[in-house]
Amino acid sequence: MPIRLRIFSLNCWGIRYLSKHCAERYVMIGELLSKEQHDVALLQEVWSEKDFHFLKAKLGSTHPHSHYFKSGFFGSGLAVFSRHRIHDVFLYKYSLNGYPYMAHHGDWFGGKAVGKILLKISGLMVHVYVTHLHAEYSREQDSYLPHRVVQAWELQNFIRHTSAGADVVILGGDLNMHPDDLGVRLLRSYSGLRDCFIETASFDGCEQGFTHVTDNPFTNTHELVPLGGGIRIDYILFKGSGRVDVSCKSLSTTNGSVPGYDFPYSDHEALSTELLLCPLKEERREKDCNAVSLSQLINTVTEARTEVKVGMHCAERMRYTAARTGFMGLALLLLEIAIAAVPIFSLGDEQPFPKASFYLLGALCFAILLSTVFLYIFYSMEVKSLQGAEDHMRLTVGSLQEHLKELPQVKDEDVSQKEFDGVQSND
Repeated sequence: MPIRLRIFSLNCWGIRYLSKHCAERYVMIGELLSKEQHDVALLQEVWSEKDFHFLKAKLGSTHPHSHYFKSGFFGSGLAVFSRHRIHDVFLYKYSLNGYPYMAHHGDWFGGKAVGKILLKISGLMVHVYVTHLHAEYSREQDSYLPHRVVQAWELQNFIRHTSAGADVVILGGDLNMHPDDLGVRLLRSYSGLRDCFIETASFDGCEQGFTHVTDNPFTNTHELVPLGGGIRIDYILFKGSGRVDVSCKSLSTTNGSVPGYDFPYSDHEALSTELLLCPLKEERREKDCNAVSLSQLINTVTEARTEVKVGMHCAERMRYTAARTGFMGLALLLLEIAIAAVPIFSLGDEQPFPKASFYLLGALCFAILLSTVFLYIFYSMEVKSLQGAEDHMRLTVGSLQEHLKELPQVKDEDVSQKEFDGVQSND
């Protein structure tokens, strides 16, 4: 008999003292999870550990097993609640995560990452991942696109390398990318994960599966109207293995305000899916990539590599600007020191400039020098991370191209072998 597995995912928008109705919404989320009793609940933007412990106490009877992934200054915001025992956990922090001086965005301080938990359900090894990628603040001028592409690249690598031996793989979270965006295509094509919205047999919820809609009172409607009134940036992805066949029976989203309240659970709509896990009597062989899918994967990785190169050139330019500004600050500071030394080597007893202005200018030069040093270090680290990702992509493209060249040769060898066997049988 197939095993039913219900998965829940929600970006909670839980910024204390800044998010509207934060405490009330956590009560609502706890009531929803207690009522629905999903097998696994994947939450993002649970920025306060106090809120996590509140949910942990409220869900103690329905979801006795939980874990909070800690990362960055504020925390990763990732939390998992499960009806099944969690046997292992692991956290991977992305190498690129925005800029620290963009404090009003806050992504850098959050320490965006991907968390993994290991569950054993009816003898099956189920690997569950939860993540939250960097936000997209401007569709037209997206300065964070290279960072998000690298995060998607690292995410699929992390899943591929840590899911060896898994019977079932599930990924849920806020990817902050549209379904046709480069990062999503890279993630799905390389990891083999399937989208619940595309694969589901039954869907109920917002039009086109939107999870960020204009009807939500917490969202900025001006940004969503040009995009058709909503976007789909929250996902639940899955895949089976040679031992287990996985299908999506149903997928649903919340839609608008909660009954009895004047506001919804969050500024995002929640996702809820039911997966059917069907263990196979005989282990089947994993299908090899054909020439068409392999060519598409090569094109996708090449496109990602191009985007990373663009980001690398921008980072190198910013590093050069920081170095140049730092040298200017150093020159002004040395000039200040030289002016300060004038009274020592001259006959005059007084400073030729007003002391207040002199000290203020010196403090400004020192601040410029110190800030540019930090910026130069940060941009150097960004360049290294982008170069590392680009080098990895280059090696991957070369390996995939070699594999693609071998596919026709294998077919020719099979045809030649069949012809040789036919000649022998005729003889």
